[in-house]
Amino acid sequence: MPGAPGPGARLGGPRAAFVWGLGVAVYFAAITYRTSLGVAGIDAADRFHINASALSTFSILQLLVYAGMQIPVGLLVDRWGTKKVLTLGIVLFTTGQFAFALSGSYAMALAARGLLGCGDAMTFISVLRLGSNWFPPRRGPLIAQVAALFGMAGNLLTTLVLARLLAAFGWTPTFAGSAGLGVVVLVLVLLFLKDRPEGAVPASSLPPLEPGPEARHGEGYVRRQLAAAWREPGTRLGMWVHFTTQFPGMVFLLLWGMPFLVEAQGRTRAEASTLLTLVVLSNMAIGLVYGQVIARHHSARAPIALGTVLATAAVWAMVLCWPGRAPMGALVVLCVVLGACGPGSMIGFDFARPANPPERQGTASGIVNIGGFTASMTTLLAVGVLLDATGGDYRIAFASVFVLQAVGTVQILRLRGRAHRRERERVVASRVEAVHVPV
Repeated sequence: MPGAPGPGARLGGPRAAFVWGLGVAVYFAAITYRTSLGVAGIDAADRFHINASALSTFSILQLLVYAGMQIPVGLLVDRWGTKKVLTLGIVLFTTGQFAFALSGSYAMALAARGLLGCGDAMTFISVLRLGSNWFPPRRGPLIAQVAALFGMAGNLLTTLVLARLLAAFGWTPTFAGSAGLGVVVLVLVLLFLKDRPEGAVPASSLPPLEPGPEARHGEGYVRRQLAAAWREPGTRLGMWVHFTTQFPGMVFLLLWGMPFLVEAQGRTRAEASTLLTLVVLSNMAIGLVYGQVIARHHSARAPIALGTVLATAAVWAMVLCWPGRAPMGALVVLCVVLGACGPGSMIGFDFARPANPPERQGTASGIVNIGGFTASMTTLLAVGVLLDATGGDYRIAFASVFVLQAVGTVQILRLRGRAHRRERERVVASRVEAVHVPV
């Protein structure tokens, strides 16, 4: 949508699927690198001789950079287009992964993860823009969920392949070899990716939100974009939906799932790896269901998001309150439900998308994307600090999940009605504008 279709533009079809698929391939590589530490947390602690708090700093720094980059990246996508931003992102996250492979010190490894987070931050918003440029607006929810599904396939690669390569070949060969994936997608993007179909009108050529030649340039433009996006209740609601739904699954997959399953639940690393894989498979399956339902029934967005939060809280409470170690059946249920967190967070973009015009989509998506990663970063830190403070009590450490869920749920309930009314007003206004009176 940000590249508004012109008379000659054709949206959808095999060409659109191919170009959008290239963007998704970049996101796939970024997710593979982002989650690679999730199966290497124990190895990283041994390699760099660090405790739980220091180990969590790897993911915290990565997510801090990621979250901090979301609004700048959204503005860049609105100004530069997707190809330039994706290309820069690939170079950064591939360099970060290779540097992580060669890191011999904790400080160097931290810098590498920060660089990786910076490149990773440039992928998903760009893929959302690419999908809205190449497909009709009605397919937006499904396209976003499918993009997330393929991204989770990168997580599947991590849990199924990278974990085994790490056990077989060690740290440096595994991480250095995985950096080759970034080189491949860089070549494909440079050769074949296009921002929009032929005949589409770039967002930069659309009428500015405010009159005047300076409307799209300088600091004033940035302030206006941010202020206008934030004023929309749909943008803020989308951010809180993303905040509340994403982080339980993200924290589990990104770092603390493997240690929790091995050290607190007494599972072998092979069993833990299988359970992490189950989270990913559940994510992919539920993502398809959520995308189809929301595409057909827009009113289902808030109930699905709130239902995901409630189910996640209930299953975490069950596992943490279980006397002694939870049985395998309970852990399977936990992992299946945690798989809904990623698809649930995608609903946040479905609130922000109709609330903002095409030339502000990147900025609004950046604001939404900050939500879940801020919550994930906060929880990663809280779990690490509480583990060190309590001598490794995972029950107390993971109880921090409920605090953030409560905060986010209150905000969702507060903004839900306001965003719905505003969206309904926009629909009515667009229908009125679509009526042409002959003269």
